[in-house]
Formats: sequence, C-alpha cells, structure tokens
Amino acid sequence: MQPSTTVKNSRSVGSIFCLSLIIRAITIKSTNHDSVFYEIITPLTLSLFTTAISVFIIFILGTPLAYNLARKKNILKRIISIFIELPIVMPPVVAGLALLSTFGRRGLLGAAFNFLGLQITFTPIAVIIAQIFVGAPFYIRSAQNRFSTIPKELEESARIDGASNWCIFRTIILPLSYKAIISGLILSWARSLGEFGATILFAGNLRGRTQTLPLFIYSSLENDLGTTFISASIMLLISLILFTLTRIIAILELLKRFPPFLT
Repeated sequence: MQPSTTVKNSRSVGSIFCLSLIIRAITIKSTNHDSVFYEIITPLTLSLFTTAISVFIIFILGTPLAYNLARKKNILKRIISIFIELPIVMPPVVAGLALLSTFGRRGLLGAAFNFLGLQITFTPIAVIIAQIFVGAPFYIRSAQNRFSTIPKELEESARIDGASNWCIFRTIILPLSYKAIISGLILSWARSLGEFGATILFAGNLRGRTQTLPLFIYSSLENDLGTTFISASIMLLISLILFTLTRIIAILELLKRFPPFLT
C-alpha cells in the first residue's frame, strides 16, 4: 500500500469519527437542554482566557530560547532540547505529578511560594503553568527548525552595517520566520486547549475556577450525555479551525517555494 493511500484512508476514518460525534451531538437529547450553552460558556471562557495567556508567555519566552538553540551547537543545547521536548512524549499523569512535585506546598519551589503566602496549585495560575508545560515544545520546535534554516551570513552582514540584535530579529529573522512562528503558536494553542491529565492533577477540577472545557466534558459525562456531546463538538470545531489554519499556512509556504504551481 502506498503512503498516499494510507494517508487518505486515515483521513477518511478520522472524518467518520468527527461526523459521528457531530451527529450524536445533534440527535441526543439533553436533560438540561435549555441551560446547556450557559453551562458551557464558563469553562469555554476560562479555556480561551488561560490559553491566550499561555500562548503569549510561550511566545515571549520561547522565541529567544528557540533562536539560541538554533544558533548554538554544543552538548548543553542537546540536553536542553531533550528536556524541552520531553513533555511531548511524557504521559499527562506523569506531567501533572511532576508539576505537583515542583510547585506543590511541599514541592521543590512550592515550599518557597508557600512561605511567601502564594499558592500555585488548584488556581488558574496552575492551569496556565500546565498549559505552558505541555504546549511550549510544539512552538519551540517549530520556531527552532525555521531559525536554523536562515543563513547566518544575513545576520553577520547586518551586524557589519551596525544593526543591533533587536533590529536584526525584527527586520530579518521575524519576516523570514513569521509563518513558522504562527504555525507553532497555533499548534501550541491547540495542545494547551485540549490539556486534561496534567491540569486535573495539578490544578484540580474546580468549577468556575480551574475547570477548563476538557475537564467540563469529563465531568458532564457522568451527569448529562447531551451536554457532553455538545461541548465535545465545540472542542472539535475549534480543533478543525486551528488545523485548517495550519494547513493554509503550509500551502502558502509551498506556493512561495514553488511559484510555478501558481501557473
């Protein structure tokens, strides 16, 4: 079987699953149908608000880190890269326990925060930290791969002309990398939006405080299947929108590299 055939079959199976979920959400009867969207709006708003903060922090801190990892070649870089990409393959439960061990009341850093009267666990801050922990690797990897393809000669020529590091990044690095940066941020946002395991262990499932949309879906599963499928369909719709954006960016990049396809 050819790889292209396998990809097409996988897409067909995925489409069937998505369609089944949407049909189920439309046809199932909710025991609390009148207020289902009112119940969803709180966790949805919390998810969008926390992920927006998480993605912003990932961009601010992850961009210089990705640039330095792309430009420096040493053993330390390899070690840092391993720890950065570890959350991609780390089980969510283990990630939650790792965050608890670090920021919990008796954790490595949590004891100091507790001494200062600051509580991290079971707060919206914990939600944001969990989202950053699982979402940052996707952005850093995307930005790092793009930064590494930019010729160093461009930066060296700009420095000879007296350009500062910020000027070089703003006028050279950013224009040549913005598509990869946007694509990485979208992937990071999608991963943060769907985070469940680390969040429920580290931040809890407190309604109106730390209950994000994935946690709400899990909680409503025991009470109202109608609400569960409707909220799951909303998550699916958001995921499809984000996936479509990444595909559009990829197509634009392909057309830029191979302009004859435009004719």
